[in-house]
Amino acid sequence: MTLAATTTSEAAALSPSIDVRPVETAADRKTFIQLAPKLYAADPNYVAPLEFELSARLDAKKNPSLKESPHQLWIAWKDGAPVGRIAAIMNKAHLDQHKDDAGHFGFLDAPDDPALIEALINTAADWLRQKGAKKIAGPYNFSVNEEVGLLVDGFDTPPYIMMPHGKPYYKERLEELGFRKAIDMHALEWLPRRDFIPEKRLRFVDKALNKPSVSIRNLKAGDLLNDIRIIIDIYNDAWSDNWGFIPFGEDHARHMASELKPIIQEHNVVLCYYKDEPAAFGLVLPNINRAIHDFGGKLLPLNWAKFLWRLKVRGIDQSRMPLMGVRKHLQKKPVGAAFAYKIIDMVNSANIDHGVTHSELSWILENNESMLSMLLEMGSRIYKTYRIYEKLL
Repeated sequence: MTLAATTTSEAAALSPSIDVRPVETAADRKTFIQLAPKLYAADPNYVAPLEFELSARLDAKKNPSLKESPHQLWIAWKDGAPVGRIAAIMNKAHLDQHKDDAGHFGFLDAPDDPALIEALINTAADWLRQKGAKKIAGPYNFSVNEEVGLLVDGFDTPPYIMMPHGKPYYKERLEELGFRKAIDMHALEWLPRRDFIPEKRLRFVDKALNKPSVSIRNLKAGDLLNDIRIIIDIYNDAWSDNWGFIPFGEDHARHMASELKPIIQEHNVVLCYYKDEPAAFGLVLPNINRAIHDFGGKLLPLNWAKFLWRLKVRGIDQSRMPLMGVRKHLQKKPVGAAFAYKIIDMVNSANIDHGVTHSELSWILENNESMLSMLLEMGSRIYKTYRIYEKLL
């Protein structure tokens, strides 16, 4: 699709040489994947995702988020060279859950060329409109359970695993096109230290959990899939009232178990039981970006050996907690709050024992005041903010 074919004729007049074409071939997909590292070549904080991993995320046969969800990728060309990219999706799980007629865009990467960015956005918007969307929102790569949000603050450090990076000008360009903030999500920096829970709070935790009805354990590595199913069951209940929530299903459980198996560590998963019911969980991942930052997205021919050595021998000194949840009926009870403190305490101590010096707690919705308050009280700080934008079509 050329820019002239979009609904904004003014943009066509600004830059008639821009040609936005759908990704249709294997060569197109390779160009799409390899474009971002070129655009971020001068940014020392950008970490190129592993190409094989990103290729799998873009494959509807391998990514459950794309199941039954129409989606399309595009590349913008100028003077015969690829200069930008974008994706759009009608996420079935989101639409079933929220019934808001929203289509999503993601994987937006381009230099600071207003006409080029407008061409990409218009192409995605036109496609979503044709699919019945009445609103465009994003970025989602491809869902709220994957990489999500536009970085609007905190460009001076690299992203952690499964967190996006970006350019400061994206915010301005989207707002010029009429996009407005839907919600912000925060990433908090945590410098692991022992004895971070105040004595008074520690007594509360011990009192609430020192009961026969409570039991706590770590991951059973030999039964990973079953433990992932337990985590997903708690998550689908605990997060169900959160903004943007969409549930995980069985296909997600199998996919997650497969993806996490090479990197998950037993001490980084905590499962809490109350009255013999799985009641709360916390999941922490080693920050793989720390191990692949200099790979340029390539694992072969020799980077795989470097990766294994850095992960298994040297160890990774950064970790991220992407998921934690307490069942809804316990969230306002003492035992629910105590579970949250205990989970963080357990993974914090274990990570210190394994040489972790920096952690990220992410992401936390800006309106999740109770969680933000707890984490800030512990000594963490908000150091990155990601934003979802939206616009009526």
